[in-house]
Amino acid sequence: MRTILAHLEISPGLDAILETSLLVARKFDSYIEGFHMRPGQPDVIAAGADGFVAAAPDLVAGFEREAKERAQMAGERFEAFMAKHGLRRASETESGLCADWRIELGGGQAAIGSRGRIFDIVVVGRPLKDHVTPSVAALEAALFDAGRPVMVAPPQPVDSMGRHVVIAWNGSTETARTIGFARPYLHSAEEITVVTVDKGLVPGPTGAELTQNLRRQGLGKVSFVEVPPGNRNVGEAILDETKKVGGDFLIKGAYTQSRFRQMIFGGATSHILAEADLPVFMAN
Repeated sequence: MRTILAHLEISPGLDAILETSLLVARKFDSYIEGFHMRPGQPDVIAAGADGFVAAAPDLVAGFEREAKERAQMAGERFEAFMAKHGLRRASETESGLCADWRIELGGGQAAIGSRGRIFDIVVVGRPLKDHVTPSVAALEAALFDAGRPVMVAPPQPVDSMGRHVVIAWNGSTETARTIGFARPYLHSAEEITVVTVDKGLVPGPTGAELTQNLRRQGLGKVSFVEVPPGNRNVGEAILDETKKVGGDFLIKGAYTQSRFRQMIFGGATSHILAEADLPVFMAN
């Protein structure tokens, strides 16, 4: 994980996004790119007596001014982050621990999915209740469009991660792919716990079988826990068990059920994205 794309969005979770990116970078001697998506002029229309007409110039100008201010603030926050941690600015030929930032105009939140395709990992913030940012749209664009793993930073920075890795196994293709992306963390972990929740499984290999194969790969201490959910939903049971065993890093395949179904009926991914207070490593 030598190249990291960090979502440079002005939000209550920005410090956590940057600090989580730094934890990854220090572990793998990586390059961090802060990436801010500045929207272009909106296609705003207003209803008038003669039908729909273009928005007033002052409305468009106000939108553009606010977008510029947020972009400037994003750059200043990243520069302050680099100065705080003594990160050198990257050059085209340098490798190792370094950083830089860029602003992309237009493309909306989907731009992070496109930019993320050339990075080893994309770091975004966990959506927060009653806050527009961190953006759900950006998180989902990174998950579905980048083709790369996504690290979802918790709302508050953590001091460390990856010592005790928990794998939320449900037998799915999505989780299998996520485990493959997470190999660098699995190989450096002191302890790995595979957790399954009875009612959260799909047809596929069992958690005990996954545990056995992880042990065969020469990884550190690997254990298996099968959790009865009781009155909890699957996501709640996963987070409770992760906390119980002392996990500091959760691996979870994203959206085994469709996003629409989870929006209507709930699901493990939706619950974890709403409640997790530790870094969550995801892929789809």
